[in-house]
Amino acid sequence: MRNLFISLLVFSMSFMSISAQEDSTFRGYLYNEEYQVFLCMDFYGEGVAAPAMELLGLVPGYLGYDNDPRLWIVASAEIKGKKKADLEIVNDYGSEDLIATLVCNADGTYTLSQGKGSRLKIVVDRKWKKLPNDMTFVKLSDKAVKP
Repeated sequence: MRNLFISLLVFSMSFMSISAQEDSTFRGYLYNEEYQVFLCMDFYGEGVAAPAMELLGLVPGYLGYDNDPRLWIVASAEIKGKKKADLEIVNDYGSEDLIATLVCNADGTYTLSQGKGSRLKIVVDRKWKKLPNDMTFVKLSDKAVKP
């Protein structure tokens, strides 16, 4: 009887340590090679500091382009289930905003789908370029900073 009790105790403790591991699905650094666009995110409440935008404090995330300092700030993020998050995104001037969805796909990639509102744009060769409504990202790091 005592061995059974000890076995159950050890089993329950091991299960608790497994369930206590933190999910990092919506924390990290995502990258889209085709458009050279990245997304730094931490949707679990801690947030990240956007470069040159520290005045805003910690935000859920930000989207940027490798060759331009302008950013799109994730103003709010609501995780829906294990693989989907609804986002409100605003440009760094606050003049444009949009609703988007970020989904973690079965193959480990992420798809950012733009919904209502403005279109995401970046500056390429001193001209504004609209990004596609759906973009696929690859997770390069579990930390919300450039690797």
